[in-house]
Amino acid sequence: MKVRTRFAPSPTGYLHIGGARTALFSWAYARKHGGEFILRIEDTDLERSTQQSIQAILDGMVWLGLNYDEGPFYQMQRLTRYHEVAEQLLRNNQAYHCYASKEELEQMREQQLAAGLKPRYDGRWRDSKKTPPAGVKPVLRFKNPLDGYVSFNDQIKGKITVANNELDDLVLLRGDGVPTYNFSVVIDDLDMNITHVIRGDDHVNNTPRQINILKALGASLPEYAHVPMILGANGERLSKRHGAVSVTQYRDDGYLPEALLNYLARLGWSHGDEEIFSREQLVEWFDLSAISRSPAKFNPEKLHWINQQYLKTADNARLAELVVPFLAKDNCPLNGGPDLAQVVDLLKERVNTIEELADAAVYFYRPLEPAEELKAQHLTADAKPIVTGLMETFQQIEWTREVIHQEIKNAAKTHDVKLPKIAMPLRVMVTGEVHTPSIDAVLALLGREETLTRMNNQLGNFPG
Repeated sequence: MKVRTRFAPSPTGYLHIGGARTALFSWAYARKHGGEFILRIEDTDLERSTQQSIQAILDGMVWLGLNYDEGPFYQMQRLTRYHEVAEQLLRNNQAYHCYASKEELEQMREQQLAAGLKPRYDGRWRDSKKTPPAGVKPVLRFKNPLDGYVSFNDQIKGKITVANNELDDLVLLRGDGVPTYNFSVVIDDLDMNITHVIRGDDHVNNTPRQINILKALGASLPEYAHVPMILGANGERLSKRHGAVSVTQYRDDGYLPEALLNYLARLGWSHGDEEIFSREQLVEWFDLSAISRSPAKFNPEKLHWINQQYLKTADNARLAELVVPFLAKDNCPLNGGPDLAQVVDLLKERVNTIEELADAAVYFYRPLEPAEELKAQHLTADAKPIVTGLMETFQQIEWTREVIHQEIKNAAKTHDVKLPKIAMPLRVMVTGEVHTPSIDAVLALLGREETLTRMNNQLGNFPG
C-alpha cells in the first residue's frame, strides 16, 4: 500500500503557523515512506472563502518548499461527485431529507439546554411519514447508527472510543446542495485514496462521524493522527500577537523558509536533542510516534535563534538577493557602495532576520548622522588629534583590513591609549553607530575615499 497524505486547508484566511505545521508533518510522513502528498482546497464555505486566501495558501506552500504531488483540488469543482454519493446513501436508506426550519432547530436546542441535555438534532425527520412542507428546501442528513461504538487507534492520541448515541444525524448536504465539511472531506479522502489523515486535534470529534460515513459506503478506513494545537507563550490560544499570522508574513519579516520549517518541526515533535536539522534529516527521522500528545508553545525567541543559526551558514549571494528589497523599501541606494555579498558576510552573524541584516547594512550605502549623545561621548578633544593623524595615514597606506588594523594599533601605541579609545570615535564618525563589526573590517569594505569623506564631514563635531 502506497502512503498517501493530504493537506486540506479552508481558504477562509491565510496559511498560518498551525496549518503550516500540519502540512509539514503530512508532507514529511509521505516523503519518509516514499509516498505521495496531495493538496486540497476545502472551499465549500462560500461566504468566507476568498481567492486571495487561496493564493496566500499556495504562495505559502511554495515559499516553504512543501511540494505536492497532486492538486490543488477544489471541492466546489467536485459537487457532482458529492451529489452522486448522497443519492447512493439516500437510495440505501442511509440518509434522509430533513425539513426542520432554523426556528424549529433553535427551539429544540433551547429546550434541550433548559432540560440540562446536550444540544443535538433529535431525528424528527429520520423515519417520518409526514408530508414535507411546501416550498422548503430540505437538508440531507446521514442516518448515524443508533447503538454501538466507534473506535479508532489515533496514531498520536492512542485508542479513542465514542458511543454512537452521542452522535446525532449530521447534515451531509445543505439546502442549497453544497456539502458540509464532514461529508465532502470523507468523499475526497476516499476518492483520493488517502491512507493517513494527519490533521489538527480540533477535528478529533469529527472523526467518529466520518468513520461512520465511510463504513456506510463500505470503504476501508485511513489511519488517523490528530496533532495537538499550538499555544502562545502564555499558554493561551495562539493569537496574532503571539505569532498566529500568515506564513508569508514571516517571509516579509525576514525569516528563511528552512529556518521556519525547522522551528515548526520542533513544535511538538523531536528527534533526541537535535535542534538544527535539514529537511532531508527531518524526512529521515520523522515518525508520528514522536509527536507529543501535549500542546506545543510558540516561542518567538526560539524562532529568532534558529533563524540566526541558518543565517550564519547561508550563502552570501542568496542573502544579498534577499536583502535588496528591504534596502529598496528604505530608499537606500546600492550604487557605488561595496559589494553587498561581502557586506552580508561581515554582518550576518550579528543579526536574527533578513530585515535586521538590511538595517545593519544601511550605513555602508548611506552616511548616518550620529546622535548628539554619541558625538558628545566619543568625538572628544582628546580623540581629535588621534583621528586627524589617522586621516593623514589613511591617505597613504595600502587599503586592506590588515594594514588598517596595524595603523590603528600604531596610533594607540603612539598616543598611549587602548584600542577602543580610537575604534569608538572612528565608528561614530564613519557609521553613525557604536555597535558594528570590527572597525578595520568596516573601513576596508567601505573604501578609502568614502571613509575619508565621512571622517572629514565629522571633524566639525569635535570641540576646539
